[in-house]
Amino acid sequence: MSAASVEQPFDADEPFSLTAIADEVMERHPGYRVEIIGGHLLVTPSPDARHGHVLTDLMIPFLAAGLHGGETVVIQNVGIWLPSGAEDYAIPDLALLDADYDDHHVERNAYDPLCFRLVVEVTSRNWKDDLKTKAAAYAEAKVPVYVVVDRKHQRLHVLTEPDGGAYANHRVHAPGETVTLPDVIGAEVALDVEGIVTAGRRSAS
Repeated sequence: MSAASVEQPFDADEPFSLTAIADEVMERHPGYRVEIIGGHLLVTPSPDARHGHVLTDLMIPFLAAGLHGGETVVIQNVGIWLPSGAEDYAIPDLALLDADYDDHHVERNAYDPLCFRLVVEVTSRNWKDDLKTKAAAYAEAKVPVYVVVDRKHQRLHVLTEPDGGAYANHRVHAPGETVTLPDVIGAEVALDVEGIVTAGRRSAS
């Protein structure tokens, strides 16, 4: 992940707000994703097409399992309010939420983590943030299941059993494996690791 350079848009004598700085970054850099985690800005450039390809492939088994509509919905790029700080929020690439998520809106298009059953991140250049910073944030928010598609190392990480600022169970899966996600998400979903990581692999050209 590369951070955009931003001039502070405030008078030196005025208290600054990370939220206001985040808004400034998004205004100056359309398409960038800006998150506040642990009192720090995370700024991510627009993803490449392979990133989107993985997300589409990931959505298919959730839709096939009947998880979109009824009690739950599958949504890309929806904000989750984090308990780690007054302004903290993240925007996972993909999430499974309770269908009544509108009742759990907090602010700034972010929702109470109580209505999230699963979040997914597909790495770009920010794989360390996804595996460390965001893992701690989602665990503290008590998101039951966190899935990371690690494009750099061609692995699928499944983190479960949030306990404080960490997940008690962290399993790493390689191509050739099929991973069945925990029942807590509401239906049986099996992920083909090889198919997912192949979709995210850039061509050699």
